[in-house]
Amino acid sequence: MKPVLPHAQLDWDDQGRPRSRVFDDVYFSDKSGLEETRYVFLEQNRLAERFAALPATGRLVIGETGFGTGLNFLCAWQLFEQHAVAGARLHFVSVEKYPLSPADLKRALALWPELKPLADQLLRHYVAIHAGFQRITLANGRVTLTLLIGDALEQLPQLDAQIDAWFLDGFAPAKNPDMWTAELFVELARLAAPGSTISTFTSTGWVRRLLNAAGFKMKRTPGIGHKWEILRGEFLGWPAEVTPPAPEKPWFARPAPITSDRRALVIGAGLAGCATASSLAARGWQVTLLERHAAVAQEASGNPQGVLYLKLSAHGTALSQLIVSGFGYTRRLLETLQRGTDWDDCGVLQLAFNTKEAERHAQLAEAFPEDLLQWLDQPEAQARAGVGVAHGGLYYAEGGWVHPPALCQAQAAQPNIELLSHCEALQLRKVDDQWQALDGERLLASAPVVVLAGAAEIQRFAQSAELPLKRIRGQITRLAETAASQTLATVVCAEGYVAPARLGEHTLGASFDFNSDDLTPTTAEHQGNLTMLAEISSDLVARLKISEQPVENLQGRAAFRCTSPDYLPMVGPLADRKAFLDAYALLSKDARQIPDIACPWLDGLYINSGHGSRGLITAPLSGELLAAWLDDEPLPVPRSVAEACHPNRFALRKLIRGK
Repeated sequence: MKPVLPHAQLDWDDQGRPRSRVFDDVYFSDKSGLEETRYVFLEQNRLAERFAALPATGRLVIGETGFGTGLNFLCAWQLFEQHAVAGARLHFVSVEKYPLSPADLKRALALWPELKPLADQLLRHYVAIHAGFQRITLANGRVTLTLLIGDALEQLPQLDAQIDAWFLDGFAPAKNPDMWTAELFVELARLAAPGSTISTFTSTGWVRRLLNAAGFKMKRTPGIGHKWEILRGEFLGWPAEVTPPAPEKPWFARPAPITSDRRALVIGAGLAGCATASSLAARGWQVTLLERHAAVAQEASGNPQGVLYLKLSAHGTALSQLIVSGFGYTRRLLETLQRGTDWDDCGVLQLAFNTKEAERHAQLAEAFPEDLLQWLDQPEAQARAGVGVAHGGLYYAEGGWVHPPALCQAQAAQPNIELLSHCEALQLRKVDDQWQALDGERLLASAPVVVLAGAAEIQRFAQSAELPLKRIRGQITRLAETAASQTLATVVCAEGYVAPARLGEHTLGASFDFNSDDLTPTTAEHQGNLTMLAEISSDLVARLKISEQPVENLQGRAAFRCTSPDYLPMVGPLADRKAFLDAYALLSKDARQIPDIACPWLDGLYINSGHGSRGLITAPLSGELLAAWLDDEPLPVPRSVAEACHPNRFALRKLIRGK
């Protein structure tokens, strides 16, 4: 059955206030929504004094059940701006099964004019909000919002975070009992930081007793408005009578955070490196970005147009979850760039060009809602494309093309980042807790943290030489726009892709060559790209007057993609391989064991590589994931996805599978 559109179904009263049809309940008090939020959630959690007490590099994490209209978030953000010092950060994590549509959210927030400056920022970035984890960066990185879109008891168990203050703001227990269960409260306890506080508008006795049983000490306190009493409390610790969470796997544990010398060295200034530098710089790190070329994005990230291409699975794989979350994050980043030259949300049409693809598309159309993708038959697909196509396919309305160098340049230009060009790191060594990058005998830069983001080139370093990265050569072809080709209205993909023109040129690509190490563009691969174009649209071939262009005169560029054996990127801290294999050798005999042995980390060494042809979608979010590993923050993806992307997974498989 086709999934129901996930947006909230609302009715509006004569004062313009929303009411949920599903739960037959209001989103906020009829008379005092702002006052109730500030009293119940901000005051009871002592947020003003806690924000004021944060140091310049401090952070407070708020968790919420029920994002709703975002009113609680905006009020917390407003209070944070009023009391927190420069350099402090707010991280707000909220779960929501039925998110408001952008239009409904705008209408609801218009009720609070005093929140308009913050609401406008939220609305500007409230795009591509789909199921799963959705990370939104606001206030130049000072405020982070992580939305968990879906059922609370499906989303919260996947969250890896330490929550300092909880807002329990689901619809009333009588209306939505699933948000007030013992199972859910155990998850709140699992995620609670020591001394975490909690508050809620309800004073129902069984809610208080269930929270107490989960390890919170709750008490009633006078209410506000029509609420006679409300509940507030603190987390005392995991209760003895409740089964504790499963022990953490040490090979995927978080390394000890670096709290003093917050300097990082990032090697490689493509999509992965620039995203990493930007995410760290937003958290107050001083970042040195090393690039062997004259500027950023000169290799695989340097194509004139890349495609926001979602190759999904109908089975909820780790890669598919990463793609949906990464797509949303990249789309929100692009809102700050120049539409038309830096990117365009013209949509992406994936043609069902053979029986196997048609079957896959049918499965995807059943598995995902239409606000992410929709099936178009051949006439509909042709009308959408603006040129003749022979097949129907899946249309991603929020997709489009990106000029990758523009994204890299914008990220590398952030404060706290120093770009050192013409600096090729050939060796990496650690001296006195500092990682040093050298190009022979010359020291290029040093820092307590180093992030290797140079695609397959990271195998040149002894510490990462065993990572199974593979280079795949790809060549694109640049085709001059014609008056007739201007009708191409969307990116169209089959075995390859063609994009609407940027600055008078279409980009066509890209070839796959697993054997060549030569980056000189070849006539043979231009011809191969033209063959792919003919399979996409013979009509577009005619419109571009391909027959009048000698293949040997075509222009293009070639670069190496970098991929891993399981097609997932490698993102996170790295262990010393030999020490890892020794420490966990017993896994080769019994993979179910979880030895109580600390992981032998290469302290301060991190990886962000292996993004393949999906770098535009996975690399920016991976910068956030890496920063979360480093700063002990809530992870921007489910824990299972973070583990699936962990660099240690290959050493672990070596022990368990022998390969």
